[in-house]
Amino acid sequence: MNAEQLHAIIAAGLRCDHLEVDGDGRHWSAVIVSPEFEGLRAIARHQRVYATLGTKIQTDEVHALSMKTYTPLEWAKQQG
Repeated sequence: MNAEQLHAIIAAGLRCDHLEVDGDGRHWSAVIVSPEFEGLRAIARHQRVYATLGTKIQTDEVHALSMKTYTPLEWAKQQG
């Protein structure tokens, strides 16, 4: 798994206004901005992202993924 593949998997399963993926092939970090996060708490947002990965987490194809998840409005405020 490389960053482009992980990016494509997340983007295919979740409408993203902004998506950054970085990592070393096992440990990943992502910044994900999606209108689908509106009204969801952090845990529900993360579950939504994990759902895009399907079995890739269980099979250890994606070992670890740390996320920062934002709605478009939260992201706009974050960017100043």
